[in-house]
Amino acid sequence: MKHESQPEVVTFGESMALMTPLYGAGLEEAGTLVKSFGGAESNVAIGLARLGHRAGWFGLLGDDPMGKYVLKKIRGEGVDVSRARLSGQAQTGLMLREERYGKTSVYYYRSASAARLIRPDDLDADYIAGARILHITGITPALSESCRETVFAALEIARREKVKVCFDPNLRLKLWPIEQAREVIWRLAQTADYFLPGLDELSHLFPGEDVETLFNRLRELPGVSVVKGSGTTYVLENGNAREVEWFPVQRVVDPIGAGDGFCAGFLSGILRGWSLAEAARLGNLVGSIVVQHVGDWEALPDKETVESILFGRKHVER
Repeated sequence: MKHESQPEVVTFGESMALMTPLYGAGLEEAGTLVKSFGGAESNVAIGLARLGHRAGWFGLLGDDPMGKYVLKKIRGEGVDVSRARLSGQAQTGLMLREERYGKTSVYYYRSASAARLIRPDDLDADYIAGARILHITGITPALSESCRETVFAALEIARREKVKVCFDPNLRLKLWPIEQAREVIWRLAQTADYFLPGLDELSHLFPGEDVETLFNRLRELPGVSVVKGSGTTYVLENGNAREVEWFPVQRVVDPIGAGDGFCAGFLSGILRGWSLAEAARLGNLVGSIVVQHVGDWEALPDKETVESILFGRKHVER
């Protein structure tokens, strides 16, 4: 039985401390770095919480100042972190990010991070069973063998307890070779109720194939596929592809986090009982807001903001 106090969406994975130069300087020249954090799964959980939903995130962080900082910040955004743990066996992962000449570069220090140590024994089956949706990404299984085993163990729990599964591949070729990524991601896609790839990710997974061939692959999957394209999102259900247009953006400031914003918006629409196209439209809106500001999760909008745009409510300043 699912209780109202339990998260509607449960997700887990790696969250890392993040340092970026102040005033747009490069890392080599910068004298001051700004502290934040990021992680695909925790970004989605924060996005859902801001949209008025109960979301839970768990994972392993180092029992160090950065791990405590990340955990407090996620909790402060209204996300349930009761199953997250601080580990004394390893440190919190770190990423450094800079933008130079219009190009964003990220440097990861995660090879010995606590996040890589998560094991199937760390899962709380009742916690997952109490959710309506389990959200996973392709980043977690790429971190280590035990992480990969944990993802598939969580899927087994979700299937047994009839919890819907949302899977965003979040393809990261710095973490694993494309051959291994293709095998695991496609296997995970076959278990998902909602598969949310980008068109560029599909092109990396299956190089040389045109859009229609890629879509035919997706039509073989048992669940729904929602593909983030360039200017258009495609919803594939029951063999049919429906286009959902993006919201116009005057200027893209920072594209990082847009996919997580889309996922949060899409899942919010699903939780509200909206149609797939309506949910994708909400995802498009959240993503369009995120890219107009700096930060992985800082620009994720609240419920009032998205509804004022969707339903044409006027802003009253005073």
